[in-house]
Amino acid sequence: MTAATLSTRRLAELRAASLTYAAVGATRGELPAGYHHARRRAAIGAGPTQFRNASAALMAWQAQRRAGTEVRASAPVAAVDEVADLRVGVGPLRVAAPVRVVHTIDTPTARGFAYGTLPGHPVSGEEQFVVELMPSGLVLLTITAFSRPAWRLARLSGPFDDLAQALMTRRYLLALRAPLPTTL
Repeated sequence: MTAATLSTRRLAELRAASLTYAAVGATRGELPAGYHHARRRAAIGAGPTQFRNASAALMAWQAQRRAGTEVRASAPVAAVDEVADLRVGVGPLRVAAPVRVVHTIDTPTARGFAYGTLPGHPVSGEEQFVVELMPSGLVLLTITAFSRPAWRLARLSGPFDDLAQALMTRRYLLALRAPLPTTL
């Protein structure tokens, strides 16, 4: 098994699992009450080439990988119903965060996906990543999320949980900045 794939058993477990929240797809619009909300946007370059490269990198899980997250995914490209075990941290502090892709965006000027949490994830909620080519030529990455602690320890962490999410969001935003390689 390579670092990018799931074992047959783990793949079956994740495919059979239910999402841990009810507001599936809410990152497309109004975020649900009762969750911590995050919405961050950053310029990651300019021009159609940067848009194509950043979009391809995003859909190939590179925002997560380049932010330091180990990704074991059911497919090399994010698509609806694909699953992944995201692993964050080091050594004994490594945490598994299983997710399922709940929707994708694919237009001439916007591309991205959202994933929702599965049982075993430390939080419950959804996170969306979208690369956009603006009329000015600027390329933006927007991350939208809603979450609340799912683990007792996460509930006790209070502001540290918010800090950890803000840090990961910043790392995702930096991960797709120009220049990106033309091949992935």
